[in-house]
Amino acid sequence: MAITVETVSRMQLTADTLRREGKRIAVVPTMGALHEGHLSLIRLARKHADVVVTTVFVNPLQFGPGEDFGRYPRPLPKDIMAAADAGAEYVFAPSVGEMYPEGFQTSVHVEQLTARLEGAVRPGHFRGVTTIVAKLFTAIKPHVAVFGQKDAQQLAVIKRMTVDLGFHVDIVVGQTVRERDGLAMSSRNVYLTESQRKEAPVLYQALSLARDRIQQGEFRRATLVEEMRAVISGRSSASIDYLSVADAVTLEEVEQLTPGKDVLISLAARFGTTRLIDNIPVRP
Repeated sequence: MAITVETVSRMQLTADTLRREGKRIAVVPTMGALHEGHLSLIRLARKHADVVVTTVFVNPLQFGPGEDFGRYPRPLPKDIMAAADAGAEYVFAPSVGEMYPEGFQTSVHVEQLTARLEGAVRPGHFRGVTTIVAKLFTAIKPHVAVFGQKDAQQLAVIKRMTVDLGFHVDIVVGQTVRERDGLAMSSRNVYLTESQRKEAPVLYQALSLARDRIQQGEFRRATLVEEMRAVISGRSSASIDYLSVADAVTLEEVEQLTPGKDVLISLAARFGTTRLIDNIPVRP
């Protein structure tokens, strides 16, 4: 069973002790409702550190008005057991009041990378992400932090913040884990109705089509986007938030792809009230 830590001060004392013992610490930040995608990150963290800390914290700062903060699943006892089985020695599970005490008024904001894609659709979302990750870094004092490729923009933003603020933390990336039909694993998949779940793999089908078309020599962004749109609209009831073919580092849209220069094909769509995101990195 993993040791559960609920306060920042206790987590810092634990981290100090581990560091004095020469232990290399890895953190896997999550909002709980752990699935195989999260567990794969914990197992990956074990390969890069002596001690793994998994965080379980549903962060209110990264939810906008009308989003699903209130109904986000919180099966903490189950999460603690799953994290331990995957190899975590500690689960850091603070309360909202512990992380944001009365009078809290400081935030961390990465500018240009957060102005597009998810940031354009969900204003303030990434300010919440970077603020909580910075606080987790100061509480856990990790040598390594493991994040999933599925949240590609979040990954880019955290990498930028880590460099800009001088956190001595190595960022390790875990590949997206998918269901057998291609749907990216997500804690929000449980919101899908039976019919929506049958339609949802269309997102990966659209991304895969764009990837294949690039590898066949189609380098025009407008063509790739329209072909993805046709796949999603023709095979599902999904409402598309965005379709993107962007530079993998800056996340700026690329109108004409360049051979050898990495791009990120990404999208967001809604099935009823459930919003899903996915992406595939590609080198033309």
